[in-house]
This record gives sequence, C-alpha cells and structure tokens, in this order.
Amino acid sequence: MRQLWTNGTIYTMEQEGATVQAVLVQDGKIVETGAFDDLLVYADDVIDLQGAVMYPGFVDSHLHMIGHGEKLMRLDLTVATSGEELVQLVKNAASQLQDGQWLIGDGWNENQFTDGRIPTKEELDAVTKNPVFLNRVCHHVALVNSTTLHLAGITIDTENPEGGKIGRHENGELNGLLYEQATNLVSSLFKQEGESYIESLAEVLQLAIEHMQSYGLTGGHTEEMGYYGHYTNPLTAYHSVIGERKHFRVNLLRHHTVFEEMVTDNAQFDEPFIEAGAMKIFADGSLGGSTAALLAPYANDEHNKGMLIHTDEQMEALIQLARKYNEAVAIHIIGDGAMEQVLQYLEKYPVADGKRDRLIHCCIVSEEHLARMKKLSIILDLQPAFVTSDYPWVTEKLGENRPGHHYAWKTFIEEGLICAAGTDAPIEAMSPFETIYAAVERKKPKDTHEGYNAEQKLTRFEAVKMYTVGSAEAISKEDERGYIRQGYDADFTILDTDLMNCSPEEILQANALLTVVNGSIVYKKE
Repeated sequence: MRQLWTNGTIYTMEQEGATVQAVLVQDGKIVETGAFDDLLVYADDVIDLQGAVMYPGFVDSHLHMIGHGEKLMRLDLTVATSGEELVQLVKNAASQLQDGQWLIGDGWNENQFTDGRIPTKEELDAVTKNPVFLNRVCHHVALVNSTTLHLAGITIDTENPEGGKIGRHENGELNGLLYEQATNLVSSLFKQEGESYIESLAEVLQLAIEHMQSYGLTGGHTEEMGYYGHYTNPLTAYHSVIGERKHFRVNLLRHHTVFEEMVTDNAQFDEPFIEAGAMKIFADGSLGGSTAALLAPYANDEHNKGMLIHTDEQMEALIQLARKYNEAVAIHIIGDGAMEQVLQYLEKYPVADGKRDRLIHCCIVSEEHLARMKKLSIILDLQPAFVTSDYPWVTEKLGENRPGHHYAWKTFIEEGLICAAGTDAPIEAMSPFETIYAAVERKKPKDTHEGYNAEQKLTRFEAVKMYTVGSAEAISKEDERGYIRQGYDADFTILDTDLMNCSPEEILQANALLTVVNGSIVYKKE
C-alpha cells in the first residue's frame, strides 16, 4: 500500500528551510517527495498530519539503552540535593528490601549538592547492612558500603586495578568510592547468566525503547555488549525485543573486550534493524570524577591530570585489532590528554575506505588536535547536554585560562567536521528536546545569562541536523537515512512543534505525536 503523508510542515533536512508538501511511502521506503497534487494519483491512502511537523527520524548517536532501561527501574539519585539527602534516599529504599538484597542506585552528582560533599561508606553502613552500589551520574565512579566491599573482596591491602582506583580516606582506610575499572570489582558480582537473566535484559530494553519512541526517536547507537555477562546475553535480548517487531533501529557498538570474539563467532545481527557497530574503547574517564585525562593538571588539584584507561601500547594494539578486521573504532575521549594519546594511532592506522572512526564527547580539544582531526576520516559524537550539566562547576576544574577548545560544538561544525548528537543516556536525560535546547541556548532554562561560551551556540538547523543527518553519517548510512528523500528509509519524527521557528522555551515543551519506523507508526501520543 502506498501512503501519502501530507498537510504539515515536512522538513527534508537537505538544506536549511527545505520543505516538501507530501511524502509517498511504500514498503518502508520513501518512493517520492513533492507537491501533493502530483503525488496524490499514486497514493492508496492519505495520512493527514493535521498541521504537525515532520522530520527525518531522530536517532540518538550515543547511549546505553539497557542501562537507560535499568535506570528507569532503579533508585533515582538525580533528585538528591545534598550528601545527607542521598543517604536518606538509601535508607528509605533499603527499608523496603529483604536481608541481603542488593540496593542499586543511579545518578548522584556532588556538583549539584548544596554542600558539595560525597557521603562515605561509614554513612551508608549506618543506614543499611544490605549491599549498596550507587553509580555517579557519569558512571565512571561508584559509591559502595562495607558489605559490598566485603563481598567483592576489597580490603585495605587491595591494590588499584589497571585503569582504576580504589578511594581511600587520608589515613589510608577505604572510603567507599571506586573509580573507573575498580567499579568492575563489584559489578562482576551481579548474576549475569541464565534464561531469566536474559529475559530481564529484554524487559528493561523494551522499557527503554518505549521511552525513546515517546520522544520521537526512531533509533539509537548503543553500547553494552561487554557489560552483561557473555555478549550473547544482551545480543539475544535485542533479537528478542526488536527482531520480530522491527519497530526500532539500533547500531550496536562492540566493546573491545568482546569485539574479536563477536567477529570470529560470526555473531548474528538483523539488518537494517540490528546492526553491527564499531569497536568501542574508553580512553579516559570523566571531568565530574576528575578522571578525564588532561595535558595539564586540574586547576583545583595540581597533582592530578586524570587517568588514561590504557597505556600507549595497549591503545595502539586495540586500534590495530579493529583494523585487522577492517573495522572502525568508537573512542570515549573527554580530555585533551586522551585526545593526544588516540590521535597518533588513528593517524598511524587509517580507517578503511567507506568507514569513519567515531570520537565520542571531545570536551577539551587543543588547537593542534583540531588541525589533526580535520585530516582524518572521523565523526564527532557530541553530547550538547554536557554543557548545561557541567557548567559552571567544570570551570573550577579546568580553570579560567586553560588553552584549547572547550565544549566547542560550533567550532567543530564551522571547521567542517561531521557532528552527531546523543545523550549518553542514562548519563543525561533521554529527551532530544533538552539536548537541542542545550545546543542552541547553552544554559539551563531559568538562567538569565546569554549562555556558557555563547559563541558556541548552534542554529536550530545545525542542532536538528546532528540528530538526523549526523547520526546517519556516524555509521556511513547518509545514503539511506537522515533525510526525507526518494529511496530513503521511511523513518519519521512527527512533533507538535516547529523546532526551527519556535521560542527557546517551546523547544523544551515539544511533544512527539507520532514516531514512524520503516513506514509503520510505532508510537502515537494518546
């Protein structure tokens, strides 16, 4: 059946302001675009947009979908405004648990606390004997209690694992904080096998997809193949949820610890709905946890330059591994110290023709790095909401006069680099509208200033392009997705708001009316 979508504002994203009257769709593809009168003769059915605004399908270019689903089901710590309130939330939740049951929370951020104080394990010990695991908002730091440390076998004599650190009080005693790879000492305790476990992954994945579709999202580039036991566990969950329904598109980045096994096992995907992605590597940590690798020390800690997750030799070997199988890499890079490490090997081992390496976050980039980046086949996978989350506290960590480009989305675009937009959910809110607002305003809604580094504000078109064209370019599928154009996938985000022309406040108030994947409506606002 040929459907004709019409009677709304239909942005093609081919250039700023470009619209068409109607879009003809058949078998999940766009057959033709153009004037309503010209296309009506070919249509079996007319779908009236009733004045709504249609865009190419919005795709979140970087997130952790199962992790987002888990966050929706876990103790929400984003509401804590002080260390004391965080402990109280744990106490209240623990009172509902059976003895020995894990309490897992997500989202605390000491930079949002009025007292700026992170509780200690002793404070957690005072409110529960149940094992506690509390992820910081960045997921690069966790806070645990003594019960958890005991279960993980972590004692005062335990050495820091490679690429991680075990937090301590000034007297050398454990304080309950675990940084980077040290968090794996605890997360490895969670049961991660069996049919019921895979079913639980499928349950949270479906929850995440439904949440994403409610925002108009038609797909996501996600990474979790290395976190839930054997890679077949999350992969099976994806097949279970998406394989039959074909109601969402995912590109699965493959963590370096499972990448080669997945390749040699000939792990099965289900294109074009479940696609194999690049090899994922973490180069450093986070600015919030002071583990992002910087070239110069943190302004508020002269003895700390952050942390490289891998040695130079290890990073080189990982990139060589990806190239062995003709694959791109997707690398988490926050600080300029991490960028310095990574660029030398991307230059030494270029990606294969037709593919692009993905540099994720890119918060601190030197002028020299920018010049080198422009010579590579890369895309920048950016999280505009980091600006509104990290400022103003990040200035205390970076200082006022640190050289280089800081959260410089506009500069990247003007220099000709391909940019995509994601949330890094569950790190940031899933809403693309909050992300677009952050990209064009660079401030929180109630702030009265002009924006943090206001010269880096994006236009509406640039911000929406990152969610559409940019996300397609991130996986070299700009010939199939990202535009409303003949022959392209019929994936549409249909909103009640014209993001190109509304007020800034109205961006945040936008609602998805319909989400369309492969020509089928997969979400309809009640």
